[in-house]
Amino acid sequence: MNRLYLCNFAVKIYTHMEIIGYIAAIAIGISLGLIGGGGSILTVPVLVYLFKVEPMIATAYSLFIVGTSSLVGAFPKYKQGLISMKTAIVFGIPSIIAVFATRKLIVPAIPDEVFTIGTLVVTKAILMMILFAVLMVAASVSMIRDKKGKSQEAEQPQVFNYPMIILEGSVVGVLTGLVGAGGGFLIIPALVMLSKLPMKMAVGTSLLIIAAKSLIGFTADVVVNGSSMNWTLLLSVTALAIVGIFVGNALSKKIDGNKLKKGFGWFVLVMGVYIILNELFFKSGGGH
Repeated sequence: MNRLYLCNFAVKIYTHMEIIGYIAAIAIGISLGLIGGGGSILTVPVLVYLFKVEPMIATAYSLFIVGTSSLVGAFPKYKQGLISMKTAIVFGIPSIIAVFATRKLIVPAIPDEVFTIGTLVVTKAILMMILFAVLMVAASVSMIRDKKGKSQEAEQPQVFNYPMIILEGSVVGVLTGLVGAGGGFLIIPALVMLSKLPMKMAVGTSLLIIAAKSLIGFTADVVVNGSSMNWTLLLSVTALAIVGIFVGNALSKKIDGNKLKKGFGWFVLVMGVYIILNELFFKSGGGH
């Protein structure tokens, strides 16, 4: 009787976690629509902790969710003339090559047990989550910190620092391939500083770059793990994130995005620190 009660209790908890996960999927899209980024940084934690997806598969799912959502978000930006196609190509090509190579070659080559520190065994799953958490902390700092002088950016003529753009695109591509995040918080400052794009155009161009590299990176996972993917879950979460984008776009006309961005940044910082502590200290056995 007690065992049956515990089983039913566990099923109820799992069902509630899934419901929270679907609500979080909408929140991811709202964040993307509201502040032009940030939401994708929560996709992997939502998949891992709420839907109980293995971290390696979660990074693949995240590429599809982030890529599709960004593509939907980029369409109205393109219609408004807020995408620089030349910049997207110059930055996007090395980034796409890097993310595809990372998913196809580097990620499969990482051993299941990476290294051991005392009694702590750092597995491939733990390493992926720690990398992701570090990226979350970096993203949170970018969102929390005030950016000065944005009004002057539109006055600058567009120039291209090709070597730095190619290098930055490659680095962002490797990070995206490893942890499944879009990397908009890295791309947007790079486009502003290295291509002298106005902020609004940098956001639109970033969405197109994220969409292209994420979806192409996802194809590498389909080739390797296509048969083991839960397409029902993947398409459901993606659809809800897209709904969230439209809600976020509507809210962005009424709410100050800069204040929300700071608040969201603090939330992402807390989540990143929690993941690091959870993976290294709170778990018993260290596996998912």
